[in-house]
Amino acid sequence: MSQYGPPGSPPPKTIPRKPRYSYIVDCMYSYTYVWPINGKPFWFYPTSVQYDAVTGYRWTGHFWTFYGFDPRFIDEVACYPVPTLY
Repeated sequence: MSQYGPPGSPPPKTIPRKPRYSYIVDCMYSYTYVWPINGKPFWFYPTSVQYDAVTGYRWTGHFWTFYGFDPRFIDEVACYPVPTLY
């Protein structure tokens, strides 16, 4: 996968299990399923994580579109593939 622009393929068809604890910064340049505090969960491909903004590409169901939001509105995230602790 390229680190510039959206991914070249759709996200996985399988939705990962919601973890107890997660950090969006661990999911850079990975297919990421986001559970917001309010609203519907969605597939996201983060390309930048800062204190007050997360930007990347959100899957609309048909294509990737550039999207940004405040990380304080994230409940949990799950990356694909799921990262492991070393």
